[in-house]
Amino acid sequence: MGHVRLSDHAYASIVELIKTKDLEVGARLPSEAKLAELFGVSRAVVREALVRLASDGITEARRGSGSFVKGRPSERLAAFVPLDELPTTLGSYEVRFVLETEAARLAALRRTPEQMDRIEVEMTLLREALLSSAPAHDEDMELHRCIADATGNPAFLQAFDALWADVEKVMRAGVDISRSRPPEVIAVMLNEHEVIVESIRMQDPERAAMAMRWHLLEGRRRLMP
Repeated sequence: MGHVRLSDHAYASIVELIKTKDLEVGARLPSEAKLAELFGVSRAVVREALVRLASDGITEARRGSGSFVKGRPSERLAAFVPLDELPTTLGSYEVRFVLETEAARLAALRRTPEQMDRIEVEMTLLREALLSSAPAHDEDMELHRCIADATGNPAFLQAFDALWADVEKVMRAGVDISRSRPPEVIAVMLNEHEVIVESIRMQDPERAAMAMRWHLLEGRRRLMP
């Protein structure tokens, strides 16, 4: 557990370094050895943090050249996710890629007419919330829960609910950040949900899975400026 905490600390420290040094996208980070010295941890801990930062779309490794800034977390993200919680909160996406992509695929195969009706109702509520000035995260969460429920396997809903705290922060932040940008950003977010729902309605499992994975990838990307 100590090693995990150290790597969380290194992860947060690298994000802080990117912000305080105002490193732009494409800028080169200090070497692993320099970062290890800077943060008072081993190179192995720094390496683990960099692997997770790369998975979260914040840095990228270039063979023989080191690590570079790929995306800077939006300043507005800090209002919803404290820096020390960022590794865990963004890390929840890795679990969601597996869990929700498969949930969408199974929902397309197994959903009952009643479950489809409920998904449609939640989609309507989410559309109304996103197109108004309402927060929208509750509606977003409920739509994702309905899709998990439509798998017919209670374990999917239990697993999704176990991520609730981190998912809620991400959903709150995602809508807030998107509303600070041109209106088409909200329209794109809305369309991603509609494609997932349409695929489940059409009972097309592969399209549903692909649409969900794309939505999650884009959702994570929207947390960057």
